[in-house]
Order: sequence, then C-alpha cells, then structure tokens
Amino acid sequence: MNFQVAVLKILVSYPDGFAVMDDLKRDMAILATSGRDWADRTKRLAARVPDLDIFSQGLVERISGGWQVTAKGRAVLEFMETRPAAPERIQTPLLAETTTAIAAATQVPLRQPPGRAKRRRDRRERRREARERARANAS
Repeated sequence: MNFQVAVLKILVSYPDGFAVMDDLKRDMAILATSGRDWADRTKRLAARVPDLDIFSQGLVERISGGWQVTAKGRAVLEFMETRPAAPERIQTPLLAETTTAIAAATQVPLRQPPGRAKRRRDRRERRREARERARANAS
C-alpha cells in the first residue's frame, strides 16, 4: 500500500479535507487490513506520479492536530485517478500540458455540491456505529 496516496484518499473523504490524527490512524489501519485490492490500487495510482511527496509538494498541510488536503492535493489526486485513454509514450508537450492543467486547477477553489458533505458525514457515522457494534459483539 502506498502511504501517501492513502493519506490523500482518506483526507478527500472528510468534509473540508481535514482529519485529526486519530481519525487518520484509524482509517489507515482499516485500509491496511482491507486486502490486496486496495494495496494494488494505491500502488497503481502512485505509479502515475512517481516522485510524489505530499508535504514538500504542498498537497497536504499540518494544521492543529490534524492534516488537511490542499486544492493542489485534490488536483493531483484527480490526475492520478483519471484513466489514460490509450497507453502511449509520455511526450514532453503532453507532460507540460498536464503540469499546466494541474497548476490551473490549484488556482480555482473546489466546491462540493450541496449535500455531499452531509452524505459523507452520514456515511462516516454509519461506519463508526458498525465498528462499535462489532467491538461490542466481540467482547
């Protein structure tokens, strides 16, 4: 599993892209034990940006006990998740266009449609309740 890609994926699932360290650790533990599919997926995404460094590239910020994904981080993750139309050799102009597109995307604040944050909160709450039920049943 690629740690940096997993952090980006976790942070974008939270409202405002911010999560405290306890939530990050818990979500990371869940993903780390979720199986081979997740590990393969994060490795595939990381291969799209081989020199990924979420902190030095300004994709994630450390803020008061937690981490927050930046607009640039969202743009890079979106780039990693887009599927290439056809496997072709990366040419310098194509790489320059991609870099320009990522830079342009970082200047426009990303807005979520109304209700999306509520659905994410509800989904997280359902997951927490399921974990609590599982813990209660296990003991």
